[in-house]
Amino acid sequence: MRALYLGILSVGVAALSGCGGSGTSRQFISIGTAPVGGVFYTIGGAIGEVLNQNVEEATWQVTAESTGGSQENISLLGAGDIQFAVCNSSISYFASRGEGDWDAAQDIRVVMTMFPNVAMFVTKKDGDIQSIADLTSKRVTLGPPGAGFEYFISPILQAHGVQWDDLDPVFAGQQTSVDYLADGSVAAAFLGGGVPTGSITSAAASMDIMLVPYEDEAKTALTEQYPFFDLATIPADTYKGQSEAYEGLNVGSAHLVSHANVSEDLVYEITKAIYENRETLVEKHKAARSIQP
Repeated sequence: MRALYLGILSVGVAALSGCGGSGTSRQFISIGTAPVGGVFYTIGGAIGEVLNQNVEEATWQVTAESTGGSQENISLLGAGDIQFAVCNSSISYFASRGEGDWDAAQDIRVVMTMFPNVAMFVTKKDGDIQSIADLTSKRVTLGPPGAGFEYFISPILQAHGVQWDDLDPVFAGQQTSVDYLADGSVAAAFLGGGVPTGSITSAAASMDIMLVPYEDEAKTALTEQYPFFDLATIPADTYKGQSEAYEGLNVGSAHLVSHANVSEDLVYEITKAIYENRETLVEKHKAARSIQP
């Protein structure tokens, strides 16, 4: 029985440490994404599937993890709990400089830019919110707790003459934010990501929504002051009831990020695999069309 037990144990260890029959060590890789319902989670999961299923002789096993979002991802990278992460470039901008709430500069590296993160305040069409200024004193969802949305929402508010503290903030993931908007728990929700964004599609399917407009002067000021802001257009009919193009903002493109101590060879192989399988990623979400040289 002892011999049988040791034999079974040795087979189990070999299966865990080997890749197929080659005996090559298998590296376990985690990709931090965001809460379920957002594009980060969808794209991160798609990258994990591509790396696991479409790469011959791969020596890795990749898992995409639901996290609190960009801010938590950067902390997890620093702790070595994950090896790659999908992050909003506005949050990476401040983290890499040790500014804002970061106590020190975070030693992160951008692997690639993936897609624009087009986001805005969404409200019910029959409500009393017609502008960002109208959000004052209203209950508004401002992203998941700890995700770091304040790094791009605060400048947006300030450019429109509103302060973060002027709002009654509620913190929730995108799909939960849609539920809150539907039942009247909040007056507006900050939603977005790659276009189309699942949460906004869901909201438009269940209620008449309005994408709260940005003021032209505010957009100009934001793009001049911060390198991560850029103008972005959501084409007409992207969402149900959206009959005209929405002139909005890329509030920080989605980046695939790693910690500086991740092997350059591994980063190269991961990048190569993603680029060679971009069509498969596009099948998972149209935003992946922006992954290009």
